[in-house]
Amino acid sequence: MTDIYYNHKEVESKWQKKWEADKLYRAVIDTSKPKHYALTMLPYPSGDLHIGHWFSMIPPDARARYMRMKGYNVMFPMGFDAFGLPAENAAIKDGVHPMKRTFQNIERMRTQMKTMGAMFDWEREAVSASPEYYKWTEWFFIQLFKQRLAYRKMSAVDWCPNCNTTLAREQVWGDDRHCERCQTPVIKKNLDQWFFKATKYADELLNFEGIDWPQTVKTLQTNWIDRSEGAEVRFIVESNQSPVTVFTTRPDTLWGATFMVFSPEHPLVNEITTPENKAAVEEYKAQAARQTEIQRGAVDKEKTGVFTGAYAVNPVNQVRIPIWIADYVMMSYGTGAIMAVPAHDERDFAFAQKYELPIVEVIQPVGATRESPILESASIGAGVMVNSGPFNGTNVSAEKGRKNPGIAKVLDWITEQGIGKESVNYRYRDWLISRQRYWGAPIPMIHCDVHGWNPVPDDQLPVLLPEDVEWRPTGESPLKLHPTWKNTTCPVCGGAAIRETDTMDTFMCSSWYHLRYLSPKYDQGPFDPAEYDYWMPVDTYTGGIEHATMHLLYTRFFHKALRDAGIVEGHEPMMQLRNQGMVLGEDGDKMSKSKGNVIAPDLLVNKYGADSVRAYIMFFARWETGAPWDSQGIEGSVRWIRRVWTLFTDPSTPTTAPGASDETKKNLRRKVHQTLRKVTRDFEKFEFNTIISSLMELMNEMYKAREAGAVGTPEWKEVQEIYLKMMAPVTPHIAEELWTVLGKPYSIHTQQWPEVDEAATKEDSIELPVQINAKVRDRITVSAEATEDDIKSTALASEIVQKFLEGKHPKKVIVAQGRLVSIVV
Repeated sequence: MTDIYYNHKEVESKWQKKWEADKLYRAVIDTSKPKHYALTMLPYPSGDLHIGHWFSMIPPDARARYMRMKGYNVMFPMGFDAFGLPAENAAIKDGVHPMKRTFQNIERMRTQMKTMGAMFDWEREAVSASPEYYKWTEWFFIQLFKQRLAYRKMSAVDWCPNCNTTLAREQVWGDDRHCERCQTPVIKKNLDQWFFKATKYADELLNFEGIDWPQTVKTLQTNWIDRSEGAEVRFIVESNQSPVTVFTTRPDTLWGATFMVFSPEHPLVNEITTPENKAAVEEYKAQAARQTEIQRGAVDKEKTGVFTGAYAVNPVNQVRIPIWIADYVMMSYGTGAIMAVPAHDERDFAFAQKYELPIVEVIQPVGATRESPILESASIGAGVMVNSGPFNGTNVSAEKGRKNPGIAKVLDWITEQGIGKESVNYRYRDWLISRQRYWGAPIPMIHCDVHGWNPVPDDQLPVLLPEDVEWRPTGESPLKLHPTWKNTTCPVCGGAAIRETDTMDTFMCSSWYHLRYLSPKYDQGPFDPAEYDYWMPVDTYTGGIEHATMHLLYTRFFHKALRDAGIVEGHEPMMQLRNQGMVLGEDGDKMSKSKGNVIAPDLLVNKYGADSVRAYIMFFARWETGAPWDSQGIEGSVRWIRRVWTLFTDPSTPTTAPGASDETKKNLRRKVHQTLRKVTRDFEKFEFNTIISSLMELMNEMYKAREAGAVGTPEWKEVQEIYLKMMAPVTPHIAEELWTVLGKPYSIHTQQWPEVDEAATKEDSIELPVQINAKVRDRITVSAEATEDDIKSTALASEIVQKFLEGKHPKKVIVAQGRLVSIVV
């Protein structure tokens, strides 16, 4: 049978225009139906869609369509995360204003997206760089400031001393960390910057109760927050009696602390360093300032340090211990100072050996005896406290916190002695949101010499970005250099004041875009309360797992902060999360323009049609893992689409029943309902690739049934209808066209998802393997309704089984869950 030509361009254009004209995908409040808010992560308007966009959007679109057919009122919006550094860098390079470039790119990408045939509700489009949007981003900042969750403090940034500007991480190049523009070595510089007090919610962010998120994401967030139970202990610097607090998870090892290590950035370093050590300390500080925290904290990095010449007093035994600085200690974790216990910490042990510092064992393994006081390596784990004054002989387990008897006793004792207290520490840090950039939402704060920092009044929002800005090749912020923009008046006294010239981290914009989708044209607040009450929370959120510890953590914090401000309700913004993998180039590498391995979907759509691309996107890889692209593989999806078209439109197909056998019709119904059951399950489980393979298998069975004379029978008509409904979420255009060919009412996308006839799915007979002493010797066919005794009798009656039994009577005959027969001789 020759396939009939399918004009994908004509069919897809026709239905896309009609769907848009009819507002088929417009989502409005309908209290008669259960709602389903489906959300996929919005793209950055880089200029062109790539195949990765399709991979992240098409399977979630298919599932949103499926949920609509299941009877839900589905909202599936789309927008653009439009602020960001790339547009600003491009402006510096070619002079094109970021605003102009960004909105041109949005126009282009919106047009490309519409060729997907996705059910995006474009009337809900939100663009984070539009004043209508960032007015409310600024308003949210003010609300957090009023809740005392926004504050300002000194923090280190990457700084190019030649360009006289801060650099983003992606602008620092090479192992030597130089500026991408001028190749000058980058340094760290402290600037006053704005933070959100995200750590206030650290414990709550560790609670994932009530949300269906992948365990991998929950583990990544838990490890990122890194909650540690222990103690804060106060040491005293000998020279000036300054107290220094350290956090330790192992207060039971305090008696083994033989030196202290400060971060090179610790504020006491300059004060306590002795004159003879000053030059070495300053040189080491400069060297540390040029490294990232990742480089400094690398496990395999050789540990280096410099002695300050100062000493501290260990409060538990009054022993005088030296104070060093080392780059592996950072101000961003704990207090920026640690007590070093080389006998029981591998890093401290390596440091002590290198610099010949004392090593005192204070936890001796149970049953161990030390003939020599010299340890060959750090002793990690359970044991008995030794060389620990009043705690000698106390058991120490491998448990953490108070579950460890040694830790519990020492915690009580240091509290009684007034030298420390029980404490919890987090590796999670407050959210630094300041960016010394132009293309971002302005931070709506005003500084007055008399009244300090105050928010811009609500009636003056949004603080608009000026369009008449100068782009310097150094990358300095145009807001800071603008002659008038930063000059304003104090909202308290009306006197001369200065605007904040930093803009917000773009993650601020994406922390609440799901709320703006609710009512993007609403001007009385960030969202319409009626829309919020109906649609929130997000039911299903999809996107890349690379956002686990950034966007996905920020948006959870943001929701909880807004909840406490009385702006939103509930504990979580997104109830279900699913992550897709990555589409790699055909060479197996990450796609990039420089490698020439980027796949342009526009070309594929033009050649094969959107439905073929959609089908292949869902078929070629498991969605949660991704895979390298295969340009040849799409031909299989194209062939499937063409064969479906032929099967439904071939004019030579007889229109009257030619007398197909009852068995043919029964088998056809069985196959379609088995497929329906599997496809339904796969949509629920986000297992999209097997949906396509199931539809391909069913199509093959339909061709066989056609040849057997099933066309025109009630069973054939039922299978046609169910088949198109199963296709509709995946390939919406051809499904709509063929639905019309069958004379069905418009639109297939408003039809109900078919119900599985479980009775029809049952097999007449089943095949079971027969094992003898755990080895498969035969296979038997029995009625699907056969009892256990029937199955046993059939197995034992098999000539092959009798041959292997060799006349012996079996000890046991077991029918295992109706799947196999096991005979024990």
